[in-house]
Amino acid sequence: MRSSNPVFSRRGFSRDNGYAGFNAQQPQAGGPAVGTNPYAQGAGNPYATNPYAPQDTQYGAPAPVRTGGMTMDDVVTRTAMTLGTVVVGAVLAWTLLPVSPTSFGLAIGAALVAFVLAIVQSFKRTPSPALIIGYAAFEGVFLGVISEMYNAQWSGAPFQAVLGTMAVSGATLFMYKQRWIRVTARYARIGMTIAIAFVVVLAVNLLLSVFGAVEDGGLRSFGPLGAIVGILAILIGCFFLTLDFKQIEDGVAYGAPREESWLAAFGLTMSLVWIYLEMLRLVAIFSGDD
Repeated sequence: MRSSNPVFSRRGFSRDNGYAGFNAQQPQAGGPAVGTNPYAQGAGNPYATNPYAPQDTQYGAPAPVRTGGMTMDDVVTRTAMTLGTVVVGAVLAWTLLPVSPTSFGLAIGAALVAFVLAIVQSFKRTPSPALIIGYAAFEGVFLGVISEMYNAQWSGAPFQAVLGTMAVSGATLFMYKQRWIRVTARYARIGMTIAIAFVVVLAVNLLLSVFGAVEDGGLRSFGPLGAIVGILAILIGCFFLTLDFKQIEDGVAYGAPREESWLAAFGLTMSLVWIYLEMLRLVAIFSGDD
């Protein structure tokens, strides 16, 4: 089962040309289950627990897990680097670019560059730290300008959005670790159906807004309807996070290559950016016109 995250949905943590999405039959509690390794290849040994480990040539059983695989420390370190780059880019943009149409144009340009870099990375067979850091830098510029514009009209909105993002993502991680949220194939199918429908509806709403068919942004207005849509968008962002958590958990458990931690950082950053932007809009809506 693939993660909903744009990065993981392309190929997930992989080995060679195969896809390594999580296996819904694996129990979430305890360790990896025998025969449920999502990284296993082919129809060879049904009891393989780690395709990256050398096989016991005498008995054909898996040998102990090799060293050098992805660890949670690797994921935390790469995520800190990626998010740190986003923060630095945002701070520089906020400091150096005043609120103006020109700055807004630069922000849109930065967002487009970040989007292109994300697409290129998602189609690469291996993670590229340069592309990922580049994406983070341009995304940071976009977030810095947009946040400054929101702050100019709704003072303190970016700070509240950051706190809200931390609270929501922390709560999502806590519920996942407590197994209150169980990532199964059915959970992923239902969530992805809702997420895809949501994006399609928003795309249609954007087109209608551009051509003047709806007023005040339609579903993305700064009224009660916009607040409902914003809350749903944040919930979808949390759904993305749970799939990312599961993907990372499997990668660590089954010894995915160490460089795959960059993909984990990339995916988490994209999910957190999604939540922050929606949280920023939601804070502005509840702040009113003050």
